[in-house]
Amino acid sequence: MSDQTTAPVEQSEQPKEVAQPEATPAVKESVLAEPVKTEEVKTEEPQVINFKELIPEEYKEEKALQNFSNMNDFVKSYLNAQSLVGANKVAIPNKMATEEDWEEVYSKLGRPNKPEDYKYSFDNEVDPEQLKQFNETAHRIGLLPKQAERIIKFYNELNTQTDADRVKTFEAKQVEAMAELKKEFGPEYNKRLDQAKRLAVETLGNDILNNAVLNDGTRLGDNAQVVKAFSMLADKLSEDELVKGDGIDYQTASEIEKEISELTEDGSPYWNKTHPNHAKTVDRVFKLREQLNG
Repeated sequence: MSDQTTAPVEQSEQPKEVAQPEATPAVKESVLAEPVKTEEVKTEEPQVINFKELIPEEYKEEKALQNFSNMNDFVKSYLNAQSLVGANKVAIPNKMATEEDWEEVYSKLGRPNKPEDYKYSFDNEVDPEQLKQFNETAHRIGLLPKQAERIIKFYNELNTQTDADRVKTFEAKQVEAMAELKKEFGPEYNKRLDQAKRLAVETLGNDILNNAVLNDGTRLGDNAQVVKAFSMLADKLSEDELVKGDGIDYQTASEIEKEISELTEDGSPYWNKTHPNHAKTVDRVFKLREQLNG
């Protein structure tokens, strides 16, 4: 038997990748051709739904539904209410809340049941009638007792500071007026001021003189021009018992100078330290000169 040889089996060729055909680009119309007409797709406008028409007839008059104008707000409000069911919470009213809703919130937060139920830690700091009016307003707007008390204390402190500032202003204005009057009245300052004061008190009264405030910040009784006016009027009424007062003797400048000259003449106790009236005379001369110089 002859040797048989087996011919090698030829490997079949692997299939080559098949080239994908390129996408044919869209051919535009030529310059002379008419453009292809395409149908326009019309979009329908959204239909407007009147929310109030969706409310069943039997519920249309419910106040809680009056503030809703669309379904979105209604759903939000409902979901918010559902999330609070059974929870120990206070719902925050939204823009649709009614007065009744707010009243319920105020009560849950701790607002007193009645205006007269507000209690404070201070005593006799506020006028009773003013406090009554404040409590009524506080209750109406839902203030809690602590909030109401803090507001009252704030205004009390503000008024106290304002009063203190006014007193400082009055004192400063009074010093200015006295300096001006002393300069103008000279040695007769005390006399003219006393006469003007008697006339002003009798005609206007202390209350007006002390509490009436002029535009320049001075009280009526401290205003230099007012004092001068009453002084001039007092001069014309000098014989009137009202102006003369209790018989206080006032000296003119010449009378003061004359007395000083007499007390300080040679040989008087003024110059003799051993004289028993020396100290008394020196003191008198000092006061006269002080009065003369204003």
